[in-house]
Amino acid sequence: MESTAHLRHLRMSPRKLSLVAALIRGKPVETALNILKFTPRAAARPVEKLIKSAVANATDLSKGQVDVDTLYVKTISVDQAATQRRFMPRAMGRATPIQKKSAHVHVVLAEAKK
Repeated sequence: MESTAHLRHLRMSPRKLSLVAALIRGKPVETALNILKFTPRAAARPVEKLIKSAVANATDLSKGQVDVDTLYVKTISVDQAATQRRFMPRAMGRATPIQKKSAHVHVVLAEAKK
């Protein structure tokens, strides 16, 4: 059985999130949560909450029949979302653009074969 969770419009660069996502891809859920707990990057906290949400979705969809210890991160993908464009005033009447990027994160958990 597979369960999914999506995190949309996270105000963080997809490049920063994909570094954290690469750490846990293919790992068991318990190991992935331990890795995220001790990862000092800011992107680790939202991804940790997303993994916990996917575990809750798995137990809810299976009505408690799924064994949480056998779940692993089957796929995790980070996509770019809408970019907010702003301008910062500079010297002599000029302006420089600022791009505030955001991201979508999708995770799929599956049960490992016994």
